[in-house]
Amino acid sequence: MITPKTCPDLSNITQVLSDDSYVCIECIQTGDEWVHLRTCQTCGETRCCDASKNKHATKHFHRSGHPVVASAEPGEQWLWCYAHRQVAEW
Repeated sequence: MITPKTCPDLSNITQVLSDDSYVCIECIQTGDEWVHLRTCQTCGETRCCDASKNKHATKHFHRSGHPVVASAEPGEQWLWCYAHRQVAEW
């Protein structure tokens, strides 16, 4: 179950998309490293987090408008909505 329900973008997530590749393709293309990974819940692309040098997940949100990402880290089960700045566990 995904909570909280106050964010319409989080409320619309019925199945969490995951990517088992555990890489940020943009970092690989530039030869950079990442700290953690996030998977877009609209298109399924995985990018690096804001603790990473390039912040590709946030850049993906700004380019695409896709608001929700899930942690792609093993053992973590949470979502983040960039648009409403809310987090939810699943």
